[in-house]
Amino acid sequence: MDRRARTYRGALALLLAGGILVTGCGGSGTSNDTATIDRAAGSGGPAGGKQPPAAPSAVPGQDEDGAGQAEDGAARESVAPDYLSTFALDVDTASYGYARRTLGDGQLPEAGTVRPEEFVNSFRQGYERPEGNGFSVNLDGARTDAADWTLVRVGLATKAASDAGERPPAALTFVVDISGSMAEPGRLDLAKTSLGILADELRDDDSVSLVTFSGEAETRLPMTRLGGNRTKVRDAVEELEPADSTNVAAGVQQGYDEAVEGHRKGATNRVVLLSDALANTGETDADAIVERIGDAREEYGITLFGVGVGSDYGDALMEQLTNKGDGNTTYIADETQARKVFVDQLPAHVELRARDAKAQVAFDRKTVKQFELIGYENRKVADDDFRDDGVDGGEVGPGHTVTALYAVRLREGASGHVATATVRWLDPRTRKSHEETGSVETGAIDGRLWDDAGARLQVTAVAAYFADTLRGGDLQGTPTLGELAGRARKLASSTEDSSVERLATAIEQADRIRNGGGDEPPGGEGEGELG
Repeated sequence: MDRRARTYRGALALLLAGGILVTGCGGSGTSNDTATIDRAAGSGGPAGGKQPPAAPSAVPGQDEDGAGQAEDGAARESVAPDYLSTFALDVDTASYGYARRTLGDGQLPEAGTVRPEEFVNSFRQGYERPEGNGFSVNLDGARTDAADWTLVRVGLATKAASDAGERPPAALTFVVDISGSMAEPGRLDLAKTSLGILADELRDDDSVSLVTFSGEAETRLPMTRLGGNRTKVRDAVEELEPADSTNVAAGVQQGYDEAVEGHRKGATNRVVLLSDALANTGETDADAIVERIGDAREEYGITLFGVGVGSDYGDALMEQLTNKGDGNTTYIADETQARKVFVDQLPAHVELRARDAKAQVAFDRKTVKQFELIGYENRKVADDDFRDDGVDGGEVGPGHTVTALYAVRLREGASGHVATATVRWLDPRTRKSHEETGSVETGAIDGRLWDDAGARLQVTAVAAYFADTLRGGDLQGTPTLGELAGRARKLASSTEDSSVERLATAIEQADRIRNGGGDEPPGGEGEGELG
């Protein structure tokens, strides 16, 4: 059974025993002063898709300070508000990449495929890097246009990757979907191009194996050192042709079997799944699929990296597989993005800086009235499990940044400490636990977002507001899509960052589609900061 199941059982027990409602991310995502933020629509309603489920309402009869009234009006014992927010770290960017692809095709993404944290984590943040192998913890923020509301940014960063010659060798098992749906342009052809690129970029002492799947799985190439064998690897890739149905479970299991067979001690062992994730044969439940390869994950520490392709893409399955498979996921739509992932990212970042990384943010009840974590719904962890190293967290590589953005309402006249953020992780090799903390005061978040905040914080805000609008939210202070696009254009100019330019294009496309206008094709890619 997946270790994360303990998290949900613990949260359920807490709900049943104490009647405390949980929202956002962590054992509780908001202060139980009101148990949820009263979010006012700022963009004229949902941009597309279906309205996401509303956050649970306050405990019946509970007043602003946590004291409650029984149904007969008699006073009952006060329940202390929960000022903790706990979540597993996430460096995925697939949701943003797939949204851009969908918008470029002239459609709004479905609300369920939009994860704000993946939009935010697709952009450079400029955080200070740690000197060692742990994390730096950075907190800042600014006041929004909504009265009394502030955005607080919690930023975590790892040390950049070592020079290519200094990293441990890699042992990568590629599991490639060759089902019928992969015949569409931009799927198997793009996967083959990506693997060809990678064969040229990896070092001679790196190893690769190749597994394919359609109705069944097959090992096309056992674990093979690149040195002297690059032509053999390229030939195996070139022979790939689309077949019939999609048995993701068979492919993943065969891939892990091959990774265990070719496991290299002292190397970074990873399974890389390239697929449109449209499973239609065999086991299609992510929990059941991952349970099959549980021993390989536990004993050998093999992580799963998902690369999504295709205009019709099984986003939910790929995200669940990589979350439960101790890895992360990205999305590629063209060769430019493929080169970004397979040339700039994967060869330099095959190693890990942290395993089972979690963050816990403790808000100060003296200064904070309400708060809400924007996104991370799929990464929540029970507060009591923060220091339980048997509970899954996230895997983070070199040069990664992880950003969590909170909507925070301060108490009237509040001054002083606002929040303390703690990140906890396991050393990938020794499995020893480590922690690092950072904090923020009211003086550091008093400036106005669009006037005083730094450009990178503004980009973060634009990305978060955009995602919240696409998924039908009504986050306090959200500008219209037109206003967001204008701000993104100005930020692209001031930062000279092409990824922000592409963000502006995506927002403009969403605005036109929502208003029934035409569309323009997207360009380039928008992957996040990786050293």
